Amino acid sequence: MRIKKRLFIGLLALSLLFITAVLAGSWYLLVNHTSFLNRLLLVLGFFTLAVLFLIIALGIAGLVLILWQERSRPFLQRLGLIAVNTLFPVALALGRRLGVKAETIKASFIEMNNQLVRLQGLLIEPGKILLLAPHCLQWSGCPHKITVDVYNCRRCGHCPIDSLHALAERYGVRLAVATGGTLARHFVKQYRPRAVVAIACERDLTSGIQDTQPMPVLGVLNSRPQGPCLNTQVNLNQVEQAIQFFLYGQTISQPQVRSEGWGVGSSV
Repeated sequence: MRIKKRLFIGLLALSLLFITAVLAGSWYLLVNHTSFLNRLLLVLGFFTLAVLFLIIALGIAGLVLILWQERSRPFLQRLGLIAVNTLFPVALALGRRLGVKAETIKASFIEMNNQLVRLQGLLIEPGKILLLAPHCLQWSGCPHKITVDVYNCRRCGHCPIDSLHALAERYGVRLAVATGGTLARHFVKQYRPRAVVAIACERDLTSGIQDTQPMPVLGVLNSRPQGPCLNTQVNLNQVEQAIQFFLYGQTISQPQVRSEGWGVGSSV
């Protein structure tokens, strides 16, 4: 596992230990200061929590095993998703306490998700792949609205949307541009893809991946040289490689779509 993936897995494990300590302390205080009936209820609650704890612990261990062996294990991955969704807020809070930025933690989650998706070895027909891009990739001075109809784009080459059109045409995948999470979810429901290549910032990619589970999503982080949500850029090589992974199960060639000025972006 690379450092980014280890960071998120480590925070999950730390979150599990933290919750265990809190539950153990609460159990000790309640058992020694409650009536017999309350103790009985506590025992039932304890066993319920113990089962949940076991599922989460197995989920974390399963994620480590999958990433270490680089081999897909669907059952363990489902348990891992339960662990991630349960402990994600705790991991963020602990990370902030330890001085780790939320964006770094979310980037680590995206890296882990991408690796898990790639290990599934999916082969998906082009029409069932959705290339989902954020509206902030469009040049801020452009008068044409492309979120309702992406083909309103005039293909002037002033922003990365032109190159994303070229990628969509070359591989036969669908392209949609969303202003936010609500519209992105609308496009997913409208087109009913089997897989998504999503471009966004750490926050939107993280929430989008979680919202669409268990649908496979490969996330590509945008870069923000002018700040968030304004004339953002994307690494087109990474976008094309993500499409190739869904189509062929691997990167089959060097990326061929180029657009000067838009080839540099954040690495996931």
